[in-house]
Amino acid sequence: MIRVVILASGSGTLAQGIFDARSSTLEGIDIVALISDRPGAQVLLRAQNARIESFVIPMMADRSEWDREIETLVAALKPDLVISAGFMRILSAKFVERFKVINSHPALLPLFPGAHAVRDALAAGAKETGTTIHWVDAGIDSGEIIAQERLDILEGDTEESLHERIKILERGLIVATIASLINTMEKNNG
Repeated sequence: MIRVVILASGSGTLAQGIFDARSSTLEGIDIVALISDRPGAQVLLRAQNARIESFVIPMMADRSEWDREIETLVAALKPDLVISAGFMRILSAKFVERFKVINSHPALLPLFPGAHAVRDALAAGAKETGTTIHWVDAGIDSGEIIAQERLDILEGDTEESLHERIKILERGLIVATIASLINTMEKNNG
C-alpha cells in the first residue's frame, strides 16, 4: 500500500474525489491523514465522514515555526506521496525537497500560476483553460507538469461557473494521475 497524506484548506471537493476513488481506481492507497491549515474547513468534516484521521495546523505569526510543525507532522506520518488538494499555502523549500508532493492547479500551467488562476484567465481573455497536476517545487506552481486537461471558456462564464467546471475536470485528472503514480511506485518498490 502506498501511504498518502492529503493537504487541504477549503471545501474538500478534490479530497472527496480521492476519498471516493479508494474503492475503485485508488485501491492501492492508504490515506493516513488529512492536514488542514483552517480549523473550520469543510474538508475536515469530509475526512471525518470518510474515517480519515485529520490534523489542523493553523498558520502562525512565525512562518518558520509553522513550516517546522507541518514538516514534523508529515515526517511522523511517513508518506510515500503528499497530495496538495486545494491547500492554499506555499510549502517550504525544505518540505518539498524532503517529500514527494503533487498539486492540482486550476489552469494550464505555466499560464496563470498563483491563487487567482481562474480570475486571471478570464481577465486575460483566454479562450481556454483547464487543470494541471504538477510536482511541487520551491516556486509558485512552477514544478514539473505531470498531466493537464483542457477546457473551453464559454461566453458568459463567470469566475464561479468556470471554476466549478474546472473542479469537475480536476477531480478526474487527479485521481487518474495518482493511480498512474502509485502504479509506478509499486513497480519500483516491488
